[in-house]
Amino acid sequence: MLNIADSLLSMRQLDDLARQRTAIHRLHPVTKLLTTVMYLAVVTSFDSREIGGLLPLVIFPVMLLTLAELPPAAIVKRVLLVEAFVLTIGILSPLLNREVVMVGGIAFSAGWLIFFSLLLKSALTVTATLILIATTGMDRLAVALRILKVPKIFVLQLMLTYRYISVLMEEAQRTVMAYALRAPEQKGVHWTAWGSLAGQLLLRTIDRAQRVYEAMCLRGFDGDYHAGGSGVPVGARDILFIAGWCVFFLTARSVNLSAWLGAFITEVMQ
Repeated sequence: MLNIADSLLSMRQLDDLARQRTAIHRLHPVTKLLTTVMYLAVVTSFDSREIGGLLPLVIFPVMLLTLAELPPAAIVKRVLLVEAFVLTIGILSPLLNREVVMVGGIAFSAGWLIFFSLLLKSALTVTATLILIATTGMDRLAVALRILKVPKIFVLQLMLTYRYISVLMEEAQRTVMAYALRAPEQKGVHWTAWGSLAGQLLLRTIDRAQRVYEAMCLRGFDGDYHAGGSGVPVGARDILFIAGWCVFFLTARSVNLSAWLGAFITEVMQ
């Protein structure tokens, strides 16, 4: 029960972080969305065995975490949850791909390179996405998507799904609490009750969602998600932000900055 409550509070923490007023938070949501999409595209475009070329791209999430004054633990613990899932999938790569490749004169297993590249890519993309949500908020992201002419049905489904997760977790917390009160000496939910408990949870969440929908209709819901304006106009700082980062991303993609920096340091030391 405590895990469900902690998960619910953890989910709401991102919404709370999005209400801050740092320089990153005050940027136009379209600016942050386009920059993040560009970043994700560059990260995923690298070869499956590439690791060194990805390292300079760590600068982007680190800079945003610092400037947005976000608690690193709030982001890292969520990234680790995803990494655990990626780990179970990618760990097969070293077993299936035993090819030996030379990197910088050193022999490496191609399977391990693919494995670590997958972990690094997933960490970078998930971190960037979480930072986008934590500095913008889902409501303003919906506004940005509508400004970019994303179909309103897609935006509506995205927002309602995001809100429904909270409803599902709240009902799960109540259901598990009721079970614990009826079986105070039992640790956790007995496996024989899993089926009926899942069914009850589904029925409760559907009923709750129906009540939420009826309340929305009474308040004038017309099939569109009205989240208001973006709050800030597009300014010079937005243009500089997206232009500067795009130049950096394209440079990191076309030039191996890690190898270049290593060669430069070696030459200086000699």
